[in-house]
Amino acid sequence: MSRIAVVGAGAWGTALSLQAVRAGHHVTLVTRNAASASAIRAAGESPRLPGVRLPDQIDVRGDIPDADLLLWVVPTQHLRTSLVRLTPTDADVVVCAKGVEVGTLLLPLEVVDSVFPALPTGILTGPNFAGEVAKGLPTAAVVASSNAGLRERVQDMLGTPTFRLYGNDDPIGAQLGGAAKNVIAIAAGAVMGAGLGENARAALVTRGLSELRRLAVALGGRAETVMGLSGLGDLLLTCTGPSSRNFSLGFALGRGERLDDILAKRSAVTEGVPTAAALVARAGDVELPICRAVADLVAGVQTLDQAIERLLSRPQRDE
Repeated sequence: MSRIAVVGAGAWGTALSLQAVRAGHHVTLVTRNAASASAIRAAGESPRLPGVRLPDQIDVRGDIPDADLLLWVVPTQHLRTSLVRLTPTDADVVVCAKGVEVGTLLLPLEVVDSVFPALPTGILTGPNFAGEVAKGLPTAAVVASSNAGLRERVQDMLGTPTFRLYGNDDPIGAQLGGAAKNVIAIAAGAVMGAGLGENARAALVTRGLSELRRLAVALGGRAETVMGLSGLGDLLLTCTGPSSRNFSLGFALGRGERLDDILAKRSAVTEGVPTAAALVARAGDVELPICRAVADLVAGVQTLDQAIERLLSRPQRDE
């Protein structure tokens, strides 16, 4: 039995805690502070995943214990500040976040490396809705790292028959898939919210996949990674699943709601909003018309009608 600490008691952190229990380990769910830990213990569930009871095998606390594996489940825009809690450790550190840090334009593992150089790390990503993982429904995910030993250890620790965990040695491609799919999902939601139809969504998702492939290869990733769980798989789920925060935000935009009003109703982070402009900036000269349209839309630079017109008026060419 290994000791697994999950840092972050949001929906995804809670779901991963439950999965670690299923895998047979001693699990600690680490909250922001002792007060929030006490509240979760008293309620028997996380407010971010209501209705899902936490078993006795999960110890909820406000400080990080010694562990064999640390799952760092903090949104990308808060990842850097959260790392102040990480002390020198021999534990494997696996980041469970998607996006690009605003300002620095760094991917999650690059953020960790900028704070703790040479720390062996990996990224856990893929097409995973927290609620389904919490229920133990069949799921596949990816642990991507250049460290083969880390990949194997995490697969052994977390993998179960209903949580298929695949290794990947292309962390750049895997992280870009997780970042770009959230941005493209906003566009897919806007298409549906505006009533443009399933044909339009299918075309947009397919062309979005082409953008992701170009981006991954240009930034040092591999095209085949984009066709796997961390690319195509995650894109399909996020662009079609009504539970997707990014898709639902885009849907609301497509129906004419204001971005500020949409965000004001939410307690959970919608990563595609801050990631859009950061991803486009990180891409440099890489052609990303859909991602750029989303970045301009959420920044208020153009309206949805203008974004649609700009995309539809692009010159025709071979696929």
